[in-house]
Amino acid sequence: MARRRPRGIRLRSSPRGRGLPRAVQAGARYRFAGDRAVLTGGCRPLCLVGTDIAVFAVRERESGNEELPEDPLSDPSEQRLAWDPRREPCIPTVTVDGASAYHSLCALLADADGLAALDCASPGETVAVIEHLLAICFASGTCPASDEEWRAWIVGRRDLAPAAEWLAGEPAEAWDLFHPTAPLVQNSRLAEDLCESGTGTAQLVIEHAGDYNQHFDHHHLELDNPLPAADAFRATLTQHVYGLYGRARMSGQRLGAKVTNLAAGRLTGRIRVIALGRTLGETLRLNLYPAQRPGDPLNTSWTTGPVERRTFKEKAKPRVPRSSADLHSALGRSVLLRPGRGTQGQVVVDRVLIGAGEVLELDEQRHLQDAVFGQTTSGVRKPLWPSPTRALWQQAHALYSAVRDDRSGMYARLRSLPYERQGTGAPYQLWAVGLVANKTLPVAWTHGAYPYAPGMAGHLFRASRRGSDIAEHIARSLKHAAILAAETAFPAMRAADEAGQVARLDARWAFWPSAEDPFHELLDEVVERGPQDDDPVSEPLITYAQALVTTARTQLLQRLDALPPNDRNHRARARAVHRFEDDMSGSRAPAELRGEIARD
Repeated sequence: MARRRPRGIRLRSSPRGRGLPRAVQAGARYRFAGDRAVLTGGCRPLCLVGTDIAVFAVRERESGNEELPEDPLSDPSEQRLAWDPRREPCIPTVTVDGASAYHSLCALLADADGLAALDCASPGETVAVIEHLLAICFASGTCPASDEEWRAWIVGRRDLAPAAEWLAGEPAEAWDLFHPTAPLVQNSRLAEDLCESGTGTAQLVIEHAGDYNQHFDHHHLELDNPLPAADAFRATLTQHVYGLYGRARMSGQRLGAKVTNLAAGRLTGRIRVIALGRTLGETLRLNLYPAQRPGDPLNTSWTTGPVERRTFKEKAKPRVPRSSADLHSALGRSVLLRPGRGTQGQVVVDRVLIGAGEVLELDEQRHLQDAVFGQTTSGVRKPLWPSPTRALWQQAHALYSAVRDDRSGMYARLRSLPYERQGTGAPYQLWAVGLVANKTLPVAWTHGAYPYAPGMAGHLFRASRRGSDIAEHIARSLKHAAILAAETAFPAMRAADEAGQVARLDARWAFWPSAEDPFHELLDEVVERGPQDDDPVSEPLITYAQALVTTARTQLLQRLDALPPNDRNHRARARAVHRFEDDMSGSRAPAELRGEIARD
Protein backbone atom coordinates (compact mmCIF):
# COMPACT_ATOMS: atom_id res chain seq x y z
CA MET A 1 0.00 0.00 0.00
CA ALA A 2 1.35 3.38 -0.95
CA ARG A 3 1.93 5.76 1.91
CA ARG A 4 1.67 9.49 2.22
CA ARG A 5 4.55 11.84 2.91
CA PRO A 6 4.60 15.51 3.80
CA ARG A 7 5.84 17.10 0.59
CA GLY A 8 7.09 20.61 1.32
CA ILE A 9 5.09 21.06 4.56
CA ARG A 10 6.21 24.03 6.63
CA LEU A 11 6.17 23.13 10.32
CA ARG A 12 5.14 25.61 12.97
CA SER A 13 6.68 25.85 16.42
CA SER A 14 4.57 23.92 18.90
CA PRO A 15 4.98 21.92 22.09
CA ARG A 16 5.23 18.83 19.94
CA GLY A 17 8.22 20.40 18.15
CA ARG A 18 10.29 20.65 21.30
CA GLY A 19 13.35 18.47 21.20
CA LEU A 20 13.76 18.88 17.44
CA PRO A 21 16.71 20.85 16.05
CA ARG A 22 16.20 24.59 16.05
CA ALA A 23 15.97 24.64 12.25
CA VAL A 24 12.88 22.40 12.50
CA GLN A 25 11.21 24.60 15.07
CA ALA A 26 11.92 27.66 12.97
CA GLY A 27 9.85 26.20 10.17
CA ALA A 28 11.95 24.61 7.43
CA ARG A 29 10.85 22.31 4.60
CA TYR A 30 11.40 18.55 4.87
CA ARG A 31 10.81 15.42 2.84
CA PHE A 32 10.74 11.72 3.73
CA ALA A 33 13.54 9.44 2.47
CA GLY A 34 12.79 5.92 3.65
CA ASP A 35 12.98 6.06 7.44
CA ARG A 36 14.53 9.55 7.44
CA ALA A 37 13.24 13.08 7.18
CA VAL A 38 15.57 15.28 5.19
CA LEU A 39 15.72 19.06 5.40
CA THR A 40 15.44 20.40 1.84
CA GLY A 41 15.20 24.18 2.21
CA GLY A 42 16.82 26.98 4.16
CA CYS A 43 19.94 25.11 5.33
CA ARG A 44 22.19 22.23 4.40
CA PRO A 45 20.55 18.78 4.19
CA LEU A 46 19.88 17.39 7.66
CA CYS A 47 18.55 13.93 8.48
CA LEU A 48 16.19 13.17 11.38
CA VAL A 49 15.63 9.63 12.59
CA GLY A 50 13.79 7.81 15.36
CA THR A 51 11.11 9.62 17.36
CA ASP A 52 11.48 12.82 15.35
CA ILE A 53 9.79 11.09 12.43
CA ALA A 54 6.64 10.74 14.50
CA VAL A 55 6.13 14.49 14.34
CA PHE A 56 6.08 14.28 10.56
CA ALA A 57 3.64 11.38 10.66
CA VAL A 58 1.13 13.60 12.48
CA ARG A 59 1.59 16.37 9.92
CA GLU A 60 1.15 13.78 7.16
CA ARG A 61 -2.25 12.65 8.43
CA GLU A 62 -3.43 16.23 9.00
CA SER A 63 -2.26 17.54 5.63
CA GLY A 64 -4.38 15.36 3.37
CA ASN A 65 -1.56 15.05 0.84
CA GLU A 66 -1.97 12.97 -2.31
CA GLU A 67 -0.87 9.37 -2.47
CA LEU A 68 2.82 9.07 -3.37
CA PRO A 69 4.79 6.12 -4.74
CA GLU A 70 6.68 3.88 -2.35
CA ASP A 71 10.10 5.11 -3.63
CA PRO A 72 10.47 8.57 -2.12
CA LEU A 73 13.64 9.37 -4.05
CA SER A 74 12.35 8.61 -7.52
CA ASP A 75 11.87 12.30 -8.32
CA PRO A 76 15.28 13.66 -9.46
CA SER A 77 14.45 17.09 -8.06
CA GLU A 78 14.29 15.54 -4.58
CA GLN A 79 17.80 14.04 -4.79
CA ARG A 80 20.40 15.47 -2.42
CA LEU A 81 22.87 17.58 -4.37
CA ALA A 82 26.30 15.97 -4.71
CA TRP A 83 29.44 17.06 -6.50
CA ASP A 84 32.70 15.08 -6.77
CA PRO A 85 35.86 16.82 -8.08
CA ARG A 86 37.34 13.43 -8.93
CA ARG A 87 34.72 13.08 -11.68
CA GLU A 88 33.69 16.64 -12.50
CA PRO A 89 35.87 18.79 -14.83
CA CYS A 90 36.84 21.45 -12.31
CA ILE A 91 40.48 22.47 -12.86
CA PRO A 92 41.34 24.79 -15.81
CA THR A 93 44.43 23.68 -17.68
CA VAL A 94 46.47 24.31 -20.82
CA THR A 95 47.53 21.28 -22.85
CA VAL A 96 50.97 20.88 -24.37
CA ASP A 97 49.36 21.86 -27.68
CA GLY A 98 48.20 25.18 -26.22
CA ALA A 99 44.49 24.32 -25.95
CA SER A 100 42.44 25.28 -22.89
CA ALA A 101 40.44 22.57 -21.13
CA TYR A 102 38.92 21.63 -17.77
CA HIS A 103 39.92 18.38 -16.09
CA SER A 104 38.71 16.42 -13.10
CA LEU A 105 41.25 15.51 -10.42
CA CYS A 106 41.52 11.94 -11.70
CA ALA A 107 41.97 13.06 -15.31
CA LEU A 108 44.49 15.68 -14.22
CA LEU A 109 46.77 13.09 -12.60
CA ALA A 110 46.22 10.45 -15.27
CA ASP A 111 47.24 12.82 -18.09
CA ALA A 112 49.61 15.09 -16.18
CA ASP A 113 52.35 14.82 -18.80
CA GLY A 114 49.93 15.82 -21.56
CA LEU A 115 49.21 19.13 -19.83
CA ALA A 116 51.53 22.12 -19.91
CA ALA A 117 50.25 23.91 -16.83
CA LEU A 118 47.26 24.87 -14.70
CA ASP A 119 45.33 27.96 -15.76
CA CYS A 120 43.60 29.05 -12.56
CA ALA A 121 42.07 32.45 -11.80
CA SER A 122 45.01 33.67 -9.69
CA PRO A 123 48.57 32.63 -8.80
CA GLY A 124 47.42 31.78 -5.28
CA GLU A 125 44.67 29.51 -6.58
CA THR A 126 47.19 27.70 -8.79
CA VAL A 127 49.46 27.14 -5.79
CA ALA A 128 46.51 25.84 -3.73
CA VAL A 129 45.55 23.31 -6.42
CA ILE A 130 49.17 22.13 -6.73
CA GLU A 131 49.29 21.71 -2.94
CA HIS A 132 46.15 19.55 -3.09
CA LEU A 133 47.56 17.43 -5.92
CA LEU A 134 50.76 16.91 -3.93
CA ALA A 135 48.69 15.82 -0.94
CA ILE A 136 46.89 13.24 -3.12
CA CYS A 137 50.23 11.91 -4.38
CA PHE A 138 51.59 11.58 -0.83
CA ALA A 139 48.37 9.95 0.44
CA SER A 140 48.46 7.41 -2.40
CA GLY A 141 52.13 6.63 -1.82
CA THR A 142 53.04 8.03 -5.25
CA CYS A 143 56.26 9.70 -4.15
CA PRO A 144 59.99 8.93 -4.15
CA ALA A 145 61.53 7.21 -1.14
CA SER A 146 64.90 8.99 -1.32
CA ASP A 147 66.71 11.85 -3.05
CA GLU A 148 68.34 9.32 -5.40
CA GLU A 149 64.95 7.91 -6.36
CA TRP A 150 63.65 11.47 -6.82
CA ARG A 151 66.37 12.10 -9.42
CA ALA A 152 65.44 8.86 -11.17
CA TRP A 153 61.79 9.99 -11.22
CA ILE A 154 62.75 13.30 -12.87
CA VAL A 155 65.13 11.80 -15.43
CA GLY A 156 62.83 8.86 -16.20
CA ARG A 157 59.61 10.95 -16.23
CA ARG A 158 57.82 8.68 -13.77
CA ASP A 159 54.11 8.31 -14.55
CA LEU A 160 51.67 9.65 -11.91
CA ALA A 161 48.80 7.42 -13.05
CA PRO A 162 48.99 5.32 -9.83
CA ALA A 163 47.83 8.40 -7.91
CA ALA A 164 44.85 8.75 -10.27
CA GLU A 165 43.97 5.07 -9.82
CA TRP A 166 44.17 5.36 -6.05
CA LEU A 167 42.00 8.47 -6.09
CA ALA A 168 39.38 6.83 -8.31
CA GLY A 169 39.10 3.97 -5.82
CA GLU A 170 38.45 6.16 -2.79
CA PRO A 171 34.95 6.09 -1.19
CA ALA A 172 32.54 8.44 -2.96
CA GLU A 173 31.25 9.94 0.29
CA ALA A 174 34.76 11.11 1.22
CA TRP A 175 34.96 13.27 -1.93
CA ASP A 176 31.47 14.76 -1.98
CA LEU A 177 31.64 18.55 -1.70
CA PHE A 178 28.11 18.64 -0.28
CA HIS A 179 28.02 15.57 1.94
CA PRO A 180 25.68 16.33 4.87
CA THR A 181 28.08 15.24 7.64
CA ALA A 182 31.54 15.12 6.03
CA PRO A 183 31.64 17.65 3.19
CA LEU A 184 34.92 17.71 1.27
CA VAL A 185 37.52 20.12 2.77
CA GLN A 186 34.82 21.64 5.00
CA ASN A 187 33.55 21.59 8.58
CA SER A 188 29.95 20.38 8.87
CA ARG A 189 29.80 21.62 12.48
CA LEU A 190 29.11 25.08 11.09
CA ALA A 191 25.72 23.92 9.76
CA GLU A 192 23.51 25.72 12.28
CA ASP A 193 25.61 28.87 12.10
CA LEU A 194 25.41 28.80 8.31
CA CYS A 195 21.62 29.13 8.55
CA GLU A 196 21.94 32.26 10.68
CA SER A 197 25.24 33.87 9.63
CA GLY A 198 25.94 32.62 6.11
CA THR A 199 26.71 35.28 3.50
CA GLY A 200 27.06 35.52 -0.24
CA THR A 201 29.96 33.84 -1.99
CA ALA A 202 32.12 37.00 -2.03
CA GLN A 203 33.42 35.96 1.40
CA LEU A 204 34.95 32.82 -0.08
CA VAL A 205 37.09 34.37 -2.83
CA ILE A 206 40.23 36.01 -1.43
CA GLU A 207 40.41 38.55 -4.26
CA HIS A 208 36.93 39.80 -3.30
CA ALA A 209 37.74 40.22 0.38
CA GLY A 210 37.35 43.56 2.11
CA ASP A 211 35.39 44.90 5.05
CA TYR A 212 32.22 43.33 6.40
CA ASN A 213 29.91 45.05 3.93
CA GLN A 214 31.46 46.16 0.67
CA HIS A 215 34.44 44.52 -1.01
CA PHE A 216 36.98 46.61 -2.89
CA ASP A 217 35.88 45.21 -6.25
CA HIS A 218 32.21 45.93 -5.52
CA HIS A 219 31.28 42.40 -4.47
CA HIS A 220 28.89 42.85 -1.57
CA LEU A 221 28.72 40.18 1.10
CA GLU A 222 24.98 39.79 0.65
CA LEU A 223 25.10 39.92 -3.14
CA ASP A 224 23.17 37.02 -4.65
CA ASN A 225 25.96 35.82 -6.91
CA PRO A 226 26.16 32.00 -6.83
CA LEU A 227 29.50 30.41 -7.65
CA PRO A 228 29.77 27.30 -9.81
CA ALA A 229 30.74 24.34 -7.66
CA ALA A 230 34.13 24.06 -9.40
CA ASP A 231 34.99 27.70 -8.64
CA ALA A 232 33.86 27.31 -5.03
CA PHE A 233 36.01 24.18 -4.62
CA ARG A 234 39.15 25.94 -5.86
CA ALA A 235 38.40 29.06 -3.79
CA THR A 236 38.03 26.88 -0.69
CA LEU A 237 41.44 25.29 -1.30
CA THR A 238 42.91 28.79 -1.63
CA GLN A 239 41.34 29.89 1.67
CA HIS A 240 42.95 26.96 3.47
CA VAL A 241 46.49 28.04 2.51
CA TYR A 242 46.23 31.82 2.00
CA GLY A 243 43.43 32.98 4.32
CA LEU A 244 44.29 36.21 6.13
CA TYR A 245 44.04 36.69 9.85
CA GLY A 246 41.07 38.61 11.21
CA ARG A 247 37.64 38.15 12.75
CA ALA A 248 35.08 35.70 11.41
CA ARG A 249 31.63 37.02 10.53
CA MET A 250 29.74 34.66 12.82
CA SER A 251 28.81 34.07 16.43
CA GLY A 252 30.86 31.90 18.75
CA GLN A 253 27.93 30.92 20.96
CA ARG A 254 27.56 27.38 19.60
CA LEU A 255 31.09 26.17 18.83
CA GLY A 256 33.07 28.47 21.11
CA ALA A 257 34.35 32.03 21.07
CA LYS A 258 37.64 31.13 19.38
CA VAL A 259 35.88 30.06 16.18
CA THR A 260 35.81 33.75 15.25
CA ASN A 261 39.61 34.18 15.58
CA LEU A 262 40.96 33.63 12.08
CA ALA A 263 44.67 32.79 12.04
CA ALA A 264 46.83 33.46 9.00
CA GLY A 265 47.02 30.59 6.52
CA ARG A 266 50.03 28.32 6.18
CA LEU A 267 51.46 30.23 3.19
CA THR A 268 50.24 33.70 4.16
CA GLY A 269 53.06 36.14 4.84
CA ARG A 270 55.76 34.25 2.98
CA ILE A 271 56.89 33.47 -0.54
CA ARG A 272 56.02 29.97 -1.73
CA VAL A 273 58.44 28.68 -4.36
CA ILE A 274 57.23 26.07 -6.84
CA ALA A 275 59.68 24.38 -9.22
CA LEU A 276 58.02 24.37 -12.65
CA GLY A 277 58.77 21.87 -15.39
CA ARG A 278 57.72 21.72 -19.02
CA THR A 279 54.56 19.74 -18.15
CA LEU A 280 52.26 19.53 -15.15
CA GLY A 281 53.54 16.02 -14.50
CA GLU A 282 57.13 17.24 -14.35
CA THR A 283 56.08 20.10 -12.07
CA LEU A 284 54.49 17.66 -9.62
CA ARG A 285 57.51 15.34 -9.71
CA LEU A 286 59.87 18.26 -9.06
CA ASN A 287 57.91 19.27 -5.95
CA LEU A 288 57.41 15.80 -4.54
CA TYR A 289 60.00 14.65 -2.04
CA PRO A 290 60.79 11.70 0.25
CA ALA A 291 57.63 11.81 2.31
CA GLN A 292 56.99 11.58 5.99
CA ARG A 293 54.66 8.58 6.45
CA PRO A 294 53.74 8.01 2.78
CA GLY A 295 50.25 6.56 2.37
CA ASP A 296 48.92 8.39 5.42
CA PRO A 297 45.44 9.82 4.66
CA LEU A 298 44.95 13.42 3.66
CA ASN A 299 42.42 15.78 5.23
CA THR A 300 39.17 15.37 3.33
CA SER A 301 36.87 16.77 6.02
CA TRP A 302 37.00 18.29 9.49
CA THR A 303 34.94 15.46 11.01
CA THR A 304 36.83 12.50 9.48
CA GLY A 305 40.35 11.11 9.51
CA PRO A 306 42.88 10.26 12.22
CA VAL A 307 43.74 13.85 13.13
CA GLU A 308 42.39 15.08 16.46
CA ARG A 309 40.87 18.46 15.60
CA ARG A 310 41.04 21.48 17.82
CA THR A 311 38.02 22.81 19.65
CA PHE A 312 36.98 26.44 19.71
CA LYS A 313 36.46 26.79 23.46
CA GLU A 314 40.05 27.86 24.02
CA LYS A 315 43.00 29.28 22.11
CA ALA A 316 44.38 26.90 19.50
CA LYS A 317 47.50 24.92 20.33
CA PRO A 318 49.54 24.52 17.14
CA ARG A 319 49.87 20.90 16.15
CA VAL A 320 52.71 19.23 14.26
CA PRO A 321 51.60 17.72 10.93
CA ARG A 322 51.57 13.94 11.21
CA SER A 323 52.55 13.33 7.58
CA SER A 324 53.32 15.01 4.26
CA ALA A 325 49.75 14.43 3.09
CA ASP A 326 48.46 16.04 6.28
CA LEU A 327 50.73 19.06 5.78
CA HIS A 328 49.70 19.77 2.18
CA SER A 329 45.98 19.25 2.84
CA ALA A 330 45.73 21.02 6.21
CA LEU A 331 42.38 22.71 6.78
CA GLY A 332 43.44 26.26 7.58
CA ARG A 333 39.82 27.39 7.77
CA SER A 334 36.49 26.00 8.89
CA VAL A 335 34.39 26.47 5.77
CA LEU A 336 30.86 25.41 4.92
CA LEU A 337 29.17 25.81 1.54
CA ARG A 338 25.44 25.64 0.81
CA PRO A 339 24.57 24.03 -2.52
CA GLY A 340 21.85 25.06 -4.91
CA ARG A 341 20.77 24.92 -8.53
CA GLY A 342 21.73 27.61 -11.02
CA THR A 343 19.47 29.04 -13.69
CA GLN A 344 20.58 26.32 -16.12
CA GLY A 345 20.26 23.53 -13.57
CA GLN A 346 23.98 23.44 -12.79
CA VAL A 347 25.23 22.84 -9.24
CA VAL A 348 26.27 26.09 -7.55
CA VAL A 349 27.14 27.45 -4.12
CA ASP A 350 24.90 30.29 -2.94
CA ARG A 351 25.78 30.77 0.74
CA VAL A 352 29.10 30.51 2.59
CA LEU A 353 30.37 30.61 6.16
CA ILE A 354 34.02 30.80 7.22
CA GLY A 355 35.42 30.29 10.71
CA ALA A 356 38.76 29.48 12.32
CA GLY A 357 40.65 26.39 11.23
CA GLU A 358 43.76 24.48 12.16
CA VAL A 359 47.00 26.06 13.34
CA LEU A 360 50.19 24.16 12.51
CA GLU A 361 53.60 24.06 14.16
CA LEU A 362 56.01 23.89 11.24
CA ASP A 363 59.57 22.63 11.30
CA GLU A 364 62.03 24.54 9.11
CA GLN A 365 63.70 21.41 7.73
CA ARG A 366 60.71 19.11 7.24
CA HIS A 367 57.86 21.49 6.41
CA LEU A 368 59.50 24.55 4.80
CA GLN A 369 61.77 22.94 2.22
CA ASP A 370 60.96 25.57 -0.40
CA ALA A 371 61.39 28.56 1.92
CA VAL A 372 64.27 30.97 1.34
CA PHE A 373 65.24 32.72 4.55
CA GLY A 374 66.26 36.34 4.95
CA GLN A 375 66.61 38.92 7.71
CA THR A 376 64.38 41.84 8.51
CA THR A 377 65.82 45.27 9.31
CA SER A 378 65.54 44.35 12.98
CA GLY A 379 67.61 41.20 12.48
CA VAL A 380 64.78 38.66 12.66
CA ARG A 381 65.34 35.59 10.45
CA LYS A 382 62.22 34.60 8.53
CA PRO A 383 61.18 33.16 5.16
CA LEU A 384 61.28 35.57 2.23
CA TRP A 385 58.14 37.67 2.43
CA PRO A 386 56.01 39.60 -0.11
CA SER A 387 56.63 43.34 -0.03
CA PRO A 388 54.39 46.16 -1.29
CA THR A 389 57.43 48.36 -2.00
CA ARG A 390 60.06 45.95 -3.34
CA ALA A 391 59.41 43.97 -6.50
CA LEU A 392 59.84 40.21 -6.23
CA TRP A 393 62.37 40.05 -9.09
CA GLN A 394 64.75 42.15 -7.02
CA GLN A 395 64.98 39.16 -4.64
CA ALA A 396 65.56 36.52 -7.33
CA HIS A 397 69.21 36.16 -6.31
CA ALA A 398 68.04 34.70 -2.98
CA LEU A 399 66.48 31.75 -4.86
CA TYR A 400 69.65 31.06 -6.81
CA SER A 401 71.69 31.39 -3.63
CA ALA A 402 69.57 28.64 -2.07
CA VAL A 403 70.11 26.35 -5.08
CA ARG A 404 73.85 27.04 -4.95
CA ASP A 405 74.39 26.64 -1.21
CA ASP A 406 71.63 24.56 0.47
CA ARG A 407 72.80 21.14 1.61
CA SER A 408 69.38 19.51 1.82
CA GLY A 409 65.79 20.00 0.74
CA MET A 410 64.28 21.05 -2.56
CA TYR A 411 67.11 23.33 -3.68
CA ALA A 412 69.81 20.72 -3.03
CA ARG A 413 67.81 18.21 -5.07
CA LEU A 414 67.50 20.70 -7.94
CA ARG A 415 71.26 21.28 -7.86
CA SER A 416 71.86 17.53 -8.14
CA LEU A 417 70.02 17.19 -11.45
CA PRO A 418 72.14 16.54 -14.55
CA TYR A 419 72.33 19.19 -17.24
CA GLU A 420 70.51 18.19 -20.40
CA ARG A 421 69.91 20.76 -23.11
CA GLN A 422 66.45 20.36 -24.64
CA GLY A 423 65.89 22.98 -27.29
CA THR A 424 65.96 26.63 -26.31
CA GLY A 425 65.19 28.13 -22.94
CA ALA A 426 65.62 26.87 -19.41
CA PRO A 427 64.33 23.39 -18.57
CA TYR A 428 62.95 24.58 -15.23
CA GLN A 429 61.55 27.72 -13.64
CA LEU A 430 61.55 28.80 -10.00
CA TRP A 431 58.08 30.27 -9.58
CA ALA A 432 57.75 32.47 -6.48
CA VAL A 433 54.26 33.47 -5.28
CA GLY A 434 53.13 35.67 -2.38
CA LEU A 435 50.07 37.59 -1.23
CA VAL A 436 50.62 41.26 -0.38
CA ALA A 437 48.17 42.33 2.31
CA ASN A 438 47.44 45.37 4.43
CA LYS A 439 46.73 43.69 7.75
CA THR A 440 43.42 41.88 7.12
CA LEU A 441 42.88 43.16 3.58
CA PRO A 442 44.46 41.54 0.51
CA VAL A 443 46.17 43.99 -1.84
CA ALA A 444 47.67 41.99 -4.71
CA TRP A 445 49.31 38.73 -5.70
CA THR A 446 53.01 39.10 -6.38
CA HIS A 447 54.73 36.42 -8.41
CA GLY A 448 57.54 35.80 -10.86
CA ALA A 449 59.18 32.88 -12.66
CA TYR A 450 62.97 32.73 -12.83
CA PRO A 451 64.80 30.32 -15.15
CA TYR A 452 67.02 27.57 -13.81
CA ALA A 453 69.28 25.13 -15.59
CA PRO A 454 71.30 22.53 -13.65
CA GLY A 455 74.90 23.56 -13.20
CA MET A 456 74.19 27.26 -13.65
CA ALA A 457 73.10 28.31 -10.16
CA GLY A 458 76.31 30.27 -9.58
CA HIS A 459 76.07 32.12 -12.89
CA LEU A 460 72.40 32.92 -12.38
CA PHE A 461 73.06 34.11 -8.84
CA ARG A 462 75.72 36.52 -10.08
CA ALA A 463 73.56 37.79 -12.94
CA SER A 464 70.49 38.34 -10.73
CA ARG A 465 72.45 39.92 -7.89
CA ARG A 466 74.38 42.28 -10.15
CA GLY A 467 71.24 43.02 -12.15
CA SER A 468 69.35 43.97 -9.00
CA ASP A 469 72.25 46.13 -7.74
CA ILE A 470 72.44 47.97 -11.07
CA ALA A 471 68.71 48.70 -11.08
CA GLU A 472 68.79 49.93 -7.48
CA HIS A 473 71.72 52.26 -8.20
CA ILE A 474 69.88 53.78 -11.16
CA ALA A 475 66.71 54.20 -9.08
CA ARG A 476 68.65 56.01 -6.32
CA SER A 477 70.18 58.29 -8.94
CA LEU A 478 66.74 59.17 -10.28
CA LYS A 479 65.65 60.08 -6.77
CA HIS A 480 68.70 62.29 -6.20
CA ALA A 481 68.13 64.02 -9.53
CA ALA A 482 64.47 64.68 -8.65
CA ILE A 483 65.39 66.18 -5.26
CA LEU A 484 67.99 68.47 -6.83
CA ALA A 485 65.56 69.60 -9.55
CA ALA A 486 62.83 70.34 -7.00
CA GLU A 487 65.19 72.33 -4.75
CA THR A 488 66.32 74.41 -7.74
CA ALA A 489 62.91 74.95 -9.30
CA PHE A 490 61.07 75.62 -6.02
CA PRO A 491 63.58 77.22 -3.63
CA ALA A 492 60.89 78.65 -1.38
CA MET A 493 58.76 75.51 -1.06
CA ARG A 494 57.49 74.69 2.39
CA ALA A 495 58.54 71.47 4.12
CA ALA A 496 54.96 70.20 3.87
CA ASP A 497 55.06 70.60 0.07
CA GLU A 498 58.48 69.08 -0.50
CA ALA A 499 57.40 65.46 -0.87
CA GLY A 500 54.75 66.34 -3.43
CA GLN A 501 57.09 68.52 -5.50
CA VAL A 502 59.81 65.84 -5.52
CA ALA A 503 57.26 63.17 -6.49
CA ARG A 504 56.30 65.22 -9.57
CA LEU A 505 59.86 64.91 -10.85
CA ASP A 506 60.73 61.43 -9.54
CA ALA A 507 60.99 58.92 -12.41
CA ARG A 508 61.48 55.89 -10.17
CA TRP A 509 57.80 54.92 -10.30
CA ALA A 510 58.00 54.59 -14.08
CA PHE A 511 61.49 53.06 -14.00
CA TRP A 512 60.86 50.05 -11.77
CA PRO A 513 58.10 48.43 -13.88
CA SER A 514 60.10 49.04 -17.08
CA ALA A 515 63.20 47.34 -15.58
CA GLU A 516 61.56 43.97 -14.99
CA ASP A 517 61.44 42.72 -18.59
CA PRO A 518 65.15 43.51 -19.25
CA PHE A 519 65.98 41.64 -16.04
CA HIS A 520 64.19 38.51 -17.26
CA GLU A 521 65.86 38.85 -20.64
CA LEU A 522 69.22 39.01 -18.86
CA LEU A 523 68.58 35.69 -17.07
CA ASP A 524 67.30 34.06 -20.26
CA GLU A 525 70.45 35.14 -22.10
CA VAL A 526 72.67 33.65 -19.38
CA VAL A 527 70.82 30.33 -19.56
CA GLU A 528 70.97 30.35 -23.36
CA ARG A 529 74.76 30.67 -23.30
CA GLY A 530 74.91 27.59 -21.10
CA PRO A 531 77.43 26.28 -18.57
CA GLN A 532 79.96 25.54 -21.30
CA ASP A 533 80.62 29.28 -21.67
CA ASP A 534 83.48 30.33 -19.38
CA ASP A 535 81.73 33.63 -18.55
CA PRO A 536 78.08 33.67 -19.66
CA VAL A 537 77.25 36.63 -17.38
CA SER A 538 79.53 39.63 -17.93
CA GLU A 539 78.61 40.59 -21.49
CA PRO A 540 74.82 40.25 -20.98
CA LEU A 541 75.15 42.34 -17.80
CA ILE A 542 76.80 45.22 -19.69
CA THR A 543 74.08 45.13 -22.35
CA TYR A 544 71.41 45.06 -19.61
CA ALA A 545 72.98 48.00 -17.75
CA GLN A 546 73.17 50.18 -20.85
CA ALA A 547 69.55 49.43 -21.71
CA LEU A 548 68.41 50.46 -18.21
CA VAL A 549 70.42 53.69 -18.35
CA THR A 550 68.81 54.63 -21.66
CA THR A 551 65.34 53.92 -20.29
CA ALA A 552 65.97 55.82 -17.05
CA ARG A 553 67.41 58.84 -18.87
CA THR A 554 64.35 59.04 -21.12
CA GLN A 555 61.97 58.79 -18.16
CA LEU A 556 63.89 61.48 -16.23
CA LEU A 557 63.71 63.89 -19.15
CA GLN A 558 59.97 63.23 -19.51
CA ARG A 559 59.48 64.19 -15.87
CA LEU A 560 61.59 67.32 -16.19
CA ASP A 561 59.59 68.36 -19.26
CA ALA A 562 56.71 69.03 -16.88
CA LEU A 563 58.52 72.14 -15.58
CA PRO A 564 57.38 75.38 -17.31
CA PRO A 565 60.07 76.92 -19.56
CA ASN A 566 61.88 79.69 -17.66
CA ASP A 567 65.42 80.38 -16.50
CA ARG A 568 65.04 78.79 -13.08
CA ASN A 569 63.48 75.62 -14.48
CA HIS A 570 66.07 75.35 -17.25
CA ARG A 571 68.73 75.51 -14.55
CA ALA A 572 66.87 72.86 -12.52
CA ARG A 573 66.71 70.60 -15.56
CA ALA A 574 70.40 71.00 -16.35
CA ARG A 575 71.49 70.32 -12.77
CA ALA A 576 69.30 67.21 -12.50
CA VAL A 577 70.58 65.74 -15.78
CA HIS A 578 74.19 66.51 -14.86
CA ARG A 579 73.76 64.81 -11.47
CA PHE A 580 72.23 61.73 -13.11
CA GLU A 581 75.05 61.42 -15.65
CA ASP A 582 77.67 61.80 -12.93
CA ASP A 583 76.03 59.03 -10.92
CA MET A 584 76.07 56.75 -13.96
CA SER A 585 79.79 57.22 -14.65
CA GLY A 586 81.15 57.81 -11.16
CA SER A 587 83.49 55.51 -9.27
CA ARG A 588 80.69 54.38 -7.00
CA ALA A 589 78.54 53.19 -9.89
CA PRO A 590 78.48 49.47 -10.73
CA ALA A 591 81.21 48.65 -13.24
CA GLU A 592 78.71 47.57 -15.90
CA LEU A 593 77.32 51.13 -16.11
CA ARG A 594 80.79 52.27 -17.24
CA GLY A 595 81.00 49.42 -19.76
CA GLU A 596 83.43 47.44 -17.61
CA ILE A 597 83.37 43.89 -16.25
CA ALA A 598 82.83 43.62 -12.50
CA ARG A 599 85.43 41.57 -10.64
CA ASP A 600 83.55 39.95 -7.78
